Amino acid sequence: MPTVGLFNKEGNKVGDIELSENVFGVEIKAYAVHQVVVALLANKRQGNQSAKTRSEVSGGGIKPWRQKGTGRARQGSIRAPQWIHGGIVFAPKPRDYRISVPKSMRRVAMKSALTSKVVENEIIVLESLDIETPKTKEMVKMLAALKTKKALIVVAESNENVYKSLRNIEGVSVIPANNLNVYDILKYDNFIITKDAVSKIEEVYA
Repeated sequence: MPTVGLFNKEGNKVGDIELSENVFGVEIKAYAVHQVVVALLANKRQGNQSAKTRSEVSGGGIKPWRQKGTGRARQGSIRAPQWIHGGIVFAPKPRDYRISVPKSMRRVAMKSALTSKVVENEIIVLESLDIETPKTKEMVKMLAALKTKKALIVVAESNENVYKSLRNIEGVSVIPANNLNVYDILKYDNFIITKDAVSKIEEVYA
């Protein structure tokens, strides 16, 4: 069973915490992680780009000049792609980029991503992250004490004070446990998670 250090907001180690082997100690399936990340990025695409082909551009109904005898290259329309203001070859059209991934694969990918953070010693478990008022300076001190800069901070529930305290710190993002995804886990160098959030994730994925 994986065991990692438990820290307080001052950056001091206050003990150890055992993580569920079914969530933080599984075999890492790189193919599943890759597939889910590709799907997540593809699903973010709006797919609303559009340009006109030569048949959709207005004008160009008449032949610019006669076929032969002018010494110029033959042309059929001033809206052909080689003309300025002409149509676009293979013009992009609105489309859906969504990729469907089975729920079982998403679970495998999530467990693999969480396990990779444990294996690479990039996970930090916090005893708690409760603050009464938003204070960015306090969060900066905490990150400095934990010796981390670019980090994803996961809390059990959405906390406005924590969010406001962290939103102006470059390279740091905060997210509730129920919104956690594979891409965000891998994107950041360090994975900071509260003890309550660990319990919530284990409850869902174990």
